This record gives sequence, C-alpha cells and structure tokens, in this order.
Amino acid sequence: MSLSLFSAKSSRCLKSLHACSTRAFGAGAACRGSVDLKGRSCLTLKDFSSDEIKNLLWVSGDLKHRIKHEKQYLPLLQGKSIAMIFEKRSTRTRMSTETGFALLGGHPCFLTSQDIHLGVSESCTDTARVLSGLCDVILARVNNHSTLEELDTEASIPIINGLSDLYHPIQILADFLTLQEHYGSLSGLTVSWIGDGNNVLHSFMMTAAKLGVHLKIATPKGYEPEKSITEEAKRLSKQHGTQLVLTSDPMEAAHDSNVLVTDTWVSMGQEEEKKKRLKDFHGYQISMQTGSVAKPDWTFLHCLPRKMEEVDDQVFYSSRSLVFQEAENRKWTIMGLVVSLLTDYAPQIPMLKF
Repeated sequence: MSLSLFSAKSSRCLKSLHACSTRAFGAGAACRGSVDLKGRSCLTLKDFSSDEIKNLLWVSGDLKHRIKHEKQYLPLLQGKSIAMIFEKRSTRTRMSTETGFALLGGHPCFLTSQDIHLGVSESCTDTARVLSGLCDVILARVNNHSTLEELDTEASIPIINGLSDLYHPIQILADFLTLQEHYGSLSGLTVSWIGDGNNVLHSFMMTAAKLGVHLKIATPKGYEPEKSITEEAKRLSKQHGTQLVLTSDPMEAAHDSNVLVTDTWVSMGQEEEKKKRLKDFHGYQISMQTGSVAKPDWTFLHCLPRKMEEVDDQVFYSSRSLVFQEAENRKWTIMGLVVSLLTDYAPQIPMLKF
C-alpha cells in the first residue's frame, strides 16, 4: 500500500479511540461531540462501542422523523456517490441503499459481477484503489468476509458490509431501530433467535449486550454460531451484565422472551444442502405455539425473504409481526450509517431512549 493510502486509512482508524465510556442512555444523556464516526468503515458491529451503535440508531431515527414525518428535504449527501458491489442478489439491501442515498441528494452506482472485475481480472487491491478515487464510500455485499477486509485495507474511503458470510451489520441496525420504536426502549428486552447460526445471528451476538439486550439462541446441533464469535459474545454479555443462553431447544429459547427472530434455513449457496437442512431444522418453525411461552407482548422479526417452514402465516401476518416495518427501517438505518460515516451531521430530535 502506498504511504498516502496508509496514512489516510490510519487517520480514520484513530477516530475509533474516541468512543464514549459506557453510561446509562436515555433522553438527552449522550454528548454529541463524543461520538465521531466520520471516515470509519463498518465491517462488523463488533468494532463499534455501545455509544457508537446508539448514536447510529439516533441519527437513523432522526432522519426518519425529519424526512418521512416532517417532509423535510435534507441533501446531506449532495455531490457524493456510493459504489454498491453486489456478488449476491438482494431486494432490501439494494433498494434501501439506492433510494436512501438518492433521497439524501447522492448518486448510487450499482455494480454486479457482470459490471466490474472484482477478484477476477482485477484484484481487490486495484478495485479498492480505483473506486477510492471515483466515489466517496463503498457498500459491498460479498460471499467471503475476507473480501471486505481486503477492500478496507486498500481503500482510502469507508467500506460498508452489505452482507458477508460472517456478518450482516446493516440488518441488525434496522432490527434494533424497529424494536426501539415498538417498545420505546431496548435495555432489558430479551431477544430469542430460533434457527441457523448464521451471519445475522453473529451480528446480533456482537450488538445485543451493548444495548442491554438479553439474547437466547436455539440452533440444531451442528448449526451453532462460530466458536470465536460465541466466545466474544460471552465476554460482551459479562461486560454489560446481560444474559446469553445457548440451547438446541426452541421452546426453551422462546420462554419469557419479548422478541422471536428467525431467518432462512437455506442461504444462497447452500441449495444443495436443502433436503438435509429441512430435516435437521424440523421443529424450529415459529408458530403461535412457540409464542405461547413468550412474554404477553412478544413480537416477531425476520430479515426476509421468508419461507413457510421458518414461520407460519398465522405469526408472519399477525399484528405481532414487525417484519415490514423492519424492512422499511433498512432504508433509514443505511441512511443513518452513511450520513454518520461521511458527514458531521448532528441529530435534531431528542436522544432516543435505550
């Protein structure tokens, strides 16, 4: 890497040292100047402190309120562009990023493997350096997390993880904004994950404790989350005083929970395993019977697309299901994230209660 690129990236990385100390977080409790995310990348929420994640949710909620409800026009990204690299197809990630970036006055550029040479006839190194001179931020939805790490090492602009095999941070920001809106606060909630130990779960595990959220996880044997991520989640749970439960019993996980969450059992690239996976996940469908042991106010989340075997219609289309609000919040949280990484914007609404 050239000295100039190294210096630019290193300068931004130093900003992570300015994270706020952990404190009780309620209306007006945060100091705006103490959270500075400008120039940072977002590969995983493991790299973000409690206050930094709360600030991202605050900015997202602020933009949603000002633009959607007050009908304000905020061209915060005017003159800026985002390169959207998609090795995997998507509805929500593409639409939320394109519409959100454009709504803020910026220009989104959608790039598939048919459009660029990433890792084929042009290396990640060269692609990162070229795009650094052509746009202001890169969102990459990739097969392997290592691709994101290489892009981040070589680029002089922020890199956002639009999904990798290891993490899906922008989904989790939308999930927690949705829960904050519904319950009014997050601290003390219990979220129960019932399904595969995948990238979405990994991001929950890197985030929940930092928001004071207890996490229960039920996965079939052989489908547990990554061991290293589990160890980090245990450390975070101990640090923040939350509960972390791992089991193979869906009903045990659902017991006394506020939120039931699942995801696809067969991700893109796993189609050949479908028959075996459907057999191994027998009994993991979320239904009203699952919810019968949860708290009276229980709700349901799913990052979509959804299959019937994962959750039945009675739950999915019920008033307990927050999935379409959750899908919409993908737009507001990617907007909040990009604005935080590219500008000095300060929210105008009071601090959200966490």
